[in-house]
Amino acid sequence: MATAKYLLTSIAAALLLLLPPTDAAAFRRRPTAVFAFGDSILDAGNNNFFPTLFRSNHRPYGVDFPGGVATGRFSDGKLATDVVVSALGIKELLPAYLDPVLTDPGLLTGASFASAGSGLDDLTARQANVLTMGRQLAYFQEALGRMRRAAGGLAAGRAVENGLFMVAAGSNDVMFGLLLRRNCSVPEYHDLMLGNLEVFIKKLVNMGAQKFAVLGLPPIGCLPLQMGLAGHRASRTCVARQNIDAQSYNTKLQALILRLQISLPLGSKLAYVDIYTPLINTILSPSAYGFERAMEGCCGSGYLEMGPLCNALSAVCPNPSNYVFWDAVHPTHKTYAILAANFLHNVLPTLYY
Repeated sequence: MATAKYLLTSIAAALLLLLPPTDAAAFRRRPTAVFAFGDSILDAGNNNFFPTLFRSNHRPYGVDFPGGVATGRFSDGKLATDVVVSALGIKELLPAYLDPVLTDPGLLTGASFASAGSGLDDLTARQANVLTMGRQLAYFQEALGRMRRAAGGLAAGRAVENGLFMVAAGSNDVMFGLLLRRNCSVPEYHDLMLGNLEVFIKKLVNMGAQKFAVLGLPPIGCLPLQMGLAGHRASRTCVARQNIDAQSYNTKLQALILRLQISLPLGSKLAYVDIYTPLINTILSPSAYGFERAMEGCCGSGYLEMGPLCNALSAVCPNPSNYVFWDAVHPTHKTYAILAANFLHNVLPTLYY
């Protein structure tokens, strides 16, 4: 089963060879490093190193990861960022910044600073006792110093200037953080999130970052956890209101990216990464993408288990590659590979042309 999973990574690599000539030429200036910030879909195991319930460094997580190791990635196998760096020939995996195995020279090709449970609203992260986006920035500042010591200021500067900065945050805010701000309407909360995101991106620009891929929200109402909490488990239908709100946020996010593109220094490029559309298409037509189950996760009942609730005592489906979701929130390795291939084919060329 694991061998079949590893072959999925080749989907992304193969797509690079299928790019039209103009796009293929763009990859002569492909990124030489990837730096990831945000929440659990990009966290490669940072949460392993401090006390929080938002951890996945235990079985059955990682059953399809090389060696069957539970690394702290919220999946049965690799994350989309792992697929991306491997397909681009940067390195095999994108490591967690807090992993003591990561060397200073290793930082020159990137790392993940993301923290499962984090969000654009600091209250979200603090409630979960995980890294705020500000703390992730502080660690990146620390990483810059490590890179300079390892390779000198010029080499560190080139790594950052040509690096791909991926930012994925917001899902935890709209699922959990909004509950902490009871006097805030959904549109007002979206504005708060986007205001914080704008500040975050500008701070990274001041540190030398130029190429940004900013992920939108997924179809929140189709996450198994949200369907289960809303009582849609029997009907197996998405929560329409939550999906409408996610689309509304994504529309505002795209407007912010356009505005930032105009205002940021020459050379800066920002791209919106639409994960809503490919994921909703996969969920609504799973067989077209090689899946059998799209409305529940592979772990446990599929509607509640994630983090500490998806554990060694949980029943696990016999073949995760048949499922869109691994646990009640997070995709399987196969789904991540499909999203990564879509990113490599449709988004990355717009940043490196």
